[in-house]
Amino acid sequence: MELLSYLWLGTPLWLWLSFLGAIITMLVVDLGVIHRKQKEIGVAESLVTSAVYIALGLAFGGLVWWYMGETAGMNYLTGFVIEKSLAMDNVFVIAMIFTYFAVPRIYQHRVLFWGILGVIVLRAVMIALGAALVEQFGWVLYLFAAFLIVTGIKMWMFADKEYDVAANPVLKWVRRHFRVTDGLRGERFWVKEADPVTGKPAWFMTPLMLALLMVEIVDVVFAVDSVPAIFAITTDPFIVYTSNIFAILGLRALYFALAAMVDRFHYLKYALAILLVFIGSKIFVADALGLAKIPPVASLSMTFAILASGIASLWKTRAHSLARPINGENHA
Repeated sequence: MELLSYLWLGTPLWLWLSFLGAIITMLVVDLGVIHRKQKEIGVAESLVTSAVYIALGLAFGGLVWWYMGETAGMNYLTGFVIEKSLAMDNVFVIAMIFTYFAVPRIYQHRVLFWGILGVIVLRAVMIALGAALVEQFGWVLYLFAAFLIVTGIKMWMFADKEYDVAANPVLKWVRRHFRVTDGLRGERFWVKEADPVTGKPAWFMTPLMLALLMVEIVDVVFAVDSVPAIFAITTDPFIVYTSNIFAILGLRALYFALAAMVDRFHYLKYALAILLVFIGSKIFVADALGLAKIPPVASLSMTFAILASGIASLWKTRAHSLARPINGENHA
C-alpha cells in the first residue's frame, strides 16, 4: 500500500498503474478480441468504437477530477479536447498516406494499431523531455507559446496545401537503403524473397511497412505542435501524458468514419490555427493581466467555441460532400 502511494513525477503510483492498466486492457481487447481477424472497418463500427474510447477517456478524466481536484480535472479535459482536435488534422494526412501506398481498408486497422504503440512510446519520451525542460528552465514555456503562435499563423497560411507523401525525406532515404517489394504481401510488414540482383533470399519491406513508418513520422511532426500546446495548459506530466494518449486512442478508432468525409472539414484547419494562436497567447495575456494563468474554465470554454466554428464546416459543405478515396494508385 505504501508503494502504491509513492509519488512518481508528482502523482501517486497507483494512478499511473491505473492508467497503464486501462491502456493495455483496451489494446488487448481491440487486437486480441474485436479485431483478431483482419476485416474492413465500417463507418458504424468506427463510430461505436470511438464512442467507447471517448467514454473511457472521459471516465478517466472523472477519476482525475475526483482525486486531484477541479483544476486538474479541467486541465485534463482541456488537454483531451485540444489533442483530439489537433490530431484530426493527422487523420487527414494518414488518409493521404493510405491512398499513396494503396493500402486496402482491410489492412488499415493493422497499421493504425501498431502505429499507436509507437505513439505511446514516442509521446512518453517527448513529454518527459518537455517536462524536464520546463522544470529546469521556466522560460521554456514562453518559447513553447511563441512557437504555437507562429505555427498557428503558418497553419492558417497553408491550410489549403496538401501533404506531399512522396517528397518526405525519410521515405526517400528508406527507399534508397532498403529493399522494398513492388506491391503488398497481404498483411505482412516484412517478407523474405529472392533478391532480383543476386538471386539469394533477402528481407524486403512491404508498402504496408512504409505506410506504418510514415504514420509514425507524421505523428512525431504533429506532436511538435500538440505537446507544447498541452504544456501551455498545464505542466503536470501525468495530465499531459494521459490526456494525450486517451485522445489519440479514440481518434484512431474514429479514423474510418472521418476518412470518408475529409473534404467536408474545409474550415477545421482554420479553426485549429486559431486554437494554436489562442493557446500560445494565453501565457503572454496572463502575464499582461498579472495572472498566474488563465482560469481553466475560460480556456476550456474558448477551446470549445473555436472548435465549434470549425466543425460547422460539416454543415457548410453538406451540398458538395465528395469523399476522398481511401485506396488509390499504388506508388510503392
